[in-house]
Amino acid sequence: MENQKNQPSPASIMQIGSGFWASKILLTAVKFELFTHLAKEGSLSAKEIKSLLKLNCTDRHLFDFLDALFSFGFLKRDGLLETAKYSNSLDTELFLDKAKTSYVGGMLEMMNDRLYGFWSNLEDGLKTGLVQNESKNGNEPIFVTLYKDPELLKGFVNAMTSIQIGNFMALAQKFDFSKYKTFLDVGGSAGILSTMIAKYNSNMSCTTFDLPAVEAMAKETIQKFDVSKQVKAVSGDFFTDSLPKADVIAMGNILHDWNEENKLMLMQKAYDALPDGGVFIAIESVIDNERKQNAFGLMMSLNMLIETGDGFDYTFDDFNKWATQIGFKSTSLLALTGPTSAAIAYK
Repeated sequence: MENQKNQPSPASIMQIGSGFWASKILLTAVKFELFTHLAKEGSLSAKEIKSLLKLNCTDRHLFDFLDALFSFGFLKRDGLLETAKYSNSLDTELFLDKAKTSYVGGMLEMMNDRLYGFWSNLEDGLKTGLVQNESKNGNEPIFVTLYKDPELLKGFVNAMTSIQIGNFMALAQKFDFSKYKTFLDVGGSAGILSTMIAKYNSNMSCTTFDLPAVEAMAKETIQKFDVSKQVKAVSGDFFTDSLPKADVIAMGNILHDWNEENKLMLMQKAYDALPDGGVFIAIESVIDNERKQNAFGLMMSLNMLIETGDGFDYTFDDFNKWATQIGFKSTSLLALTGPTSAAIAYK
């Protein structure tokens, strides 16, 4: 009998084609804070969930919603339909309960509130090469819009924190900081990276550097983690200002926002602010050189088309080429969590 695995099948085509259905189901559950409620209550029936979330759909459609989450592995279920009790899976209990510091839902919240709708414009983005978000049709660039709107900015900062905190912790523990004394996070947002470096490396004095609009958020993070003796927040603009001097300079999800010319400009600024023997670290969804494994990195690059127009994610070969062009002596790649790596250049 011929191996069924070799037979053509539309299954994967339909799975990807309908993927937005599954995505929206999860994003909606996050928006409803369903997993946070379940973490607090332990388990709830569909009737209790319907009342708690103030839903007016039919019972059948609520069962469909909850059972889809169960089939995806995001919920546990005991019983069926009216007799069912729902509770969090191991993953959602840890990562989607807003009351926990391990919460990663900030990025999912931004995907639901902003990106889900904008991604329906991907065709236009590919046809025109132009930005497809709030900046579409000649409006202000996205970062100008974000930094002028406190609510949008808060959502963006929470998204960046949630998508990177695991990587920041991994870098703080995997990279050998023992040879260095000072650390600078360029575009440091809420200051999480500097805080993690300080928490795991008592020898390091850290600076988180970003626009004035996020300085208060960074100071709040520094206070929350009680690292004020090691970490300070400094306001500045990495486009118009020189970077503060430091032994190690990092940029987390910064380079991919920009075109190649601006990537090189930012790497040059980092190079100029480093001493001989200093280190530049870019934390990104670095695409594998064969461009066939890190699908998330490829999708993130398309997200940069939606968000910035000409920003893009890159391979380690790309990074190595730019680092060599600027004058760095050597490079390396350090895997962090999931699809994210630290691309490292040594001066």
